[in-house]
Amino acid sequence: MSLVNERRQFHATSDDRAAPIFIPPGSSATYPSGMRLGLYGGSFDPIHRGHLLVAQAALEELELDRLVFIPAAQSPFKPESELAPAALRLRLLRLALAGQTRCAVDDLEVRRGGVSYTVDTVRHFAELHPRASFFWLIGADHVAKLPLWRGAAALAELVEFVVIPRPGEEPASLPAPYRLRQLRGWPSRVSASEIRERVRQGMTVGHLVPGIVAGVLETEAIYRA
Repeated sequence: MSLVNERRQFHATSDDRAAPIFIPPGSSATYPSGMRLGLYGGSFDPIHRGHLLVAQAALEELELDRLVFIPAAQSPFKPESELAPAALRLRLLRLALAGQTRCAVDDLEVRRGGVSYTVDTVRHFAELHPRASFFWLIGADHVAKLPLWRGAAALAELVEFVVIPRPGEEPASLPAPYRLRQLRGWPSRVSASEIRERVRQGMTVGHLVPGIVAGVLETEAIYRA
């Protein structure tokens, strides 16, 4: 199914309360000014329970008005990796987030294509919503290399980084000008690569992903090739 058809299918739902907000391309009126906006980028290949635990912890601990999931067209950390089709990853995101009215899905990076850089994505949101406060969720394993990211100095001014902890590891830190805080809630070792491998081997993943996502993975051939 094409991304265009996926978008039509989402907008055609009869009960908008049952689905996360989908941000239309070019929208500039999605968020009220002054809100606390979390940005959660990643491959989400596929979305799993670990992602959802992170999302809930961020919403509660940061008192976010909204958390936006931003699936990548191509991971900047693994540019050689082949992801599942973007339309499928978007579909699974929407299914997994059904009923989560403080969550949204934005396909900005998918539409942009190729590798997207965090600074470009954050600038996009900052231009649309100049009075919002931004929080970028980052895995603890990426913090040490953050100063090497493209536009790192600009990012330090635009966002507060929220570090997703890894079980059993010491909290990550960086000197000024980077603003870091640690999520406290529910560190998890669930990994998308583990889920993909289990699907390839015909093993159950119902304990690792939401039930509705597990159903799609079991009925479609994705990850089995």
